[in-house]
Amino acid sequence: MTKPTVIFDMDGTLLDLAYDDFIWNHILPIRYAKAHHCTLEQSERQLFKFYQEYNHTLNWYSSTFWTSKVHVDVLSLQLEFKHKVALRNDCLALLNYLKNNNYPIWLATNADLAGLTFKLKEMQIQSYFDVIICSEQIGHAKEFPEFWQSLHQKHPFNRKTCYFIDDTEKVLNGAKQFGIENLISIQQPSSQTAPRIEFPYPMLDKLTDLVSYLQQHEATQKYA
Repeated sequence: MTKPTVIFDMDGTLLDLAYDDFIWNHILPIRYAKAHHCTLEQSERQLFKFYQEYNHTLNWYSSTFWTSKVHVDVLSLQLEFKHKVALRNDCLALLNYLKNNNYPIWLATNADLAGLTFKLKEMQIQSYFDVIICSEQIGHAKEFPEFWQSLHQKHPFNRKTCYFIDDTEKVLNGAKQFGIENLISIQQPSSQTAPRIEFPYPMLDKLTDLVSYLQQHEATQKYA
């Protein structure tokens, strides 16, 4: 029996989103205020305006873009606090289970190549993945079916049997538009925020809860 491909998002799915929240919502406003000689309140207001303007675009995920936009070296800022990057609980337990049971494991992230590279190096998880791709390499953010079309052309996969796990609703919607059927989200992307109560996709409390979905899939395939 062919194992289904399991495609993971990175930030908020395998990694705790608390790091990114810290960078973008806490540290960058402080550094922006210092660089532009404004109050923290003014800094937060201006950055929020920028965030709203570029959210869910390819620029949103680009360190180069944000460095140019806010005149703060965003990549250096991320590297300065790289010690705060953390795996979600049960991440390694799940990846080891999948690897030991011969599941194809892919990583598909909107993080730019620079961010992807340092986080993989910091967390030492690169060896688990058969395919690693980021939206910067594709030319489209994961929110759009074009990302998935391009990924499918580069690395063919069965959209009916594969599993895609991501913490962002718009990203899951883009995958759904492309035709991926097994879509799962994360109940608590950041350890510093409350778990979601309602969400339009099934949610994992612990990452290892995915195993029951895969076992049910195998049972269905076996007796189909």
